[in-house]
Amino acid sequence: METRTHLKQVRERRGISAATLAKLAGITRQTVYSIEAGNYVPNTSVALHLAKLLEVSVGELFSLANEAIAPPKSVPVDFITPARNGQPVQLCRVGNRIIGVSAAPQPMMFPPADAIVVDHSKAQLLQETDDEKRLLIAGCDPGISLLTQHLDAIIAPSTSHQALQWLKQGKVHVAGTHLRDSATGDYNLPIVKHLFPQGTVKVITFAIWEQGLVTRTGASIRNVADLARKDISIINREKGAGSRELLDQHLRASGVPADRVKGYDRIATGHLPAAQAVSHGEADCCIATRSAARAFGLHFIPLATERYDLVVRRQYVQLPAIQALFDALNRSALRRKLELLAGYDTSHTGEVLVA
Repeated sequence: METRTHLKQVRERRGISAATLAKLAGITRQTVYSIEAGNYVPNTSVALHLAKLLEVSVGELFSLANEAIAPPKSVPVDFITPARNGQPVQLCRVGNRIIGVSAAPQPMMFPPADAIVVDHSKAQLLQETDDEKRLLIAGCDPGISLLTQHLDAIIAPSTSHQALQWLKQGKVHVAGTHLRDSATGDYNLPIVKHLFPQGTVKVITFAIWEQGLVTRTGASIRNVADLARKDISIINREKGAGSRELLDQHLRASGVPADRVKGYDRIATGHLPAAQAVSHGEADCCIATRSAARAFGLHFIPLATERYDLVVRRQYVQLPAIQALFDALNRSALRRKLELLAGYDTSHTGEVLVA
């Protein structure tokens, strides 16, 4: 029975040359060309090796000539944020649900994606995924992207309040938060204790960071009171963001009403997008972390030193992926990146606050 090969199409989609694939597979370049031309059918071992290298199934590389090609599989998905038809998403299993997170495109490239949205509750798989071994982490800290280099994890960008609500609703494995309790001055633990019954979560310190005014060069901003000037405009964070709460706190302390701050109602969803808006000249100032200011070469005026914690539901603690998370927090390689790239204090990274 004749065998049809799809090796060339898959290889080219992956951007891998025939010579490179041959070297990785331990075969000759001529063998690769013979397989692609349909002149040679590889043995099981070679076929499995090629499929592994190209991150596809053997069935996606080879099929019987008269075999009908199965249509792409669709799966039920609980989208954590609204998603439009045709939008790429990443998938992760949390409990007994598959959660979909919108995959935002980056400049000059498509985002990593597992599926395409087909309606409000379904997605069409681009490839089979091992979503049960992934972690879904919600939060706003740009430094989490450094953590995910050591894990198979997806980030759901959100405010601290939203991250904790998603954790409470069973939609994420981990929530990141940097919320200050005005009554005690402590970070995160008071609101965590308010939202979650005792013994249902574990709280671990990720890092300590500085947050403050991120300003463009030449803006001549010295403090929060300067934000009331008519020649200064800001870009704010969304409601529920710790950054917005910090700004409101300092505006009140400076006696500056929010309606006197130009741009107070303009929103950027995240530290890096806010700093990017300032770097592009769309605003003179924003509230963000020192790491965001460093990323765009902007001036930084510190307002607060904050502790960013990770909150994990107790039911997920024994998952291999969560154990890998705990292990990564104690690696010197991660701490070094957080210190050098983000400017974080990692002296308490990995410290368990609530066991």
